Amino acid sequence: METMPMPLDALGAANNGLGEFRVDSPREVTALLRQLCNGNVTLNLNASDGSVVSATLWALDTDRGSLGFNVEPTDSALPALLECEEVVVVGYLDAIKVQFDVQDLVLVRGVRGDILNCSVPREVFRFQRRNAYRVRPILRNSPLARMRHSTIADMQLALRILDISIGGCALFLPEDVPALQPGTTLNQVEIELDVDTRFKVDMRLQHITSLGADAKGVRLGCEFVRPDASALRTLQRYIDITQKRGKLLSLG
Repeated sequence: METMPMPLDALGAANNGLGEFRVDSPREVTALLRQLCNGNVTLNLNASDGSVVSATLWALDTDRGSLGFNVEPTDSALPALLECEEVVVVGYLDAIKVQFDVQDLVLVRGVRGDILNCSVPREVFRFQRRNAYRVRPILRNSPLARMRHSTIADMQLALRILDISIGGCALFLPEDVPALQPGTTLNQVEIELDVDTRFKVDMRLQHITSLGADAKGVRLGCEFVRPDASALRTLQRYIDITQKRGKLLSLG
């Protein structure tokens, strides 16, 4: 699952606004927050400098209009988070990605644990599963991601794209290529899906998965980092076309 915040400005520009994703009814906002709280859902609190703190929503007080996040006090990213005026919270309810901003977090230390307090957000954004629909590129087009190796500056890589969604992609790293480390940010990666679909985007390597002894390589799960509106439009068009082609082939 993509755990980075969705780029709202770019997404709004690509979709003629954010209306279809926005929840601003107080009753609906409360209902979503209560689901996160009751489900003990793991949330990522994202600071503006890239720091991330994992937390759960421990308390929701609708009378006072306040939230309380349960956090680990020894988390090294916590000081940076507390310095931010605005933090983006991201979590999942089944296949729905939930995202909202919180301001002016205050750490309250107590006997039962440390709690981050803030006000209830006025709006929450919901991104349905279809917005992260993954497609496998048509193999004859040899889709590639071109980039520099993160630790070997003069090494250029052209990695095969296994699948792609609006939020990220999976790449194949051959066993004879020096390893990449999870958490690494890959800057200005050139995505080439076909002759008409190319764009550049920063990516973060989230995880590495074995494909078996016979694969002679591993799968890199990558997440797009703040793609611009042009890249999102290009990618959404490609995903829509690939979906339609897949349905036609299945009917044939």
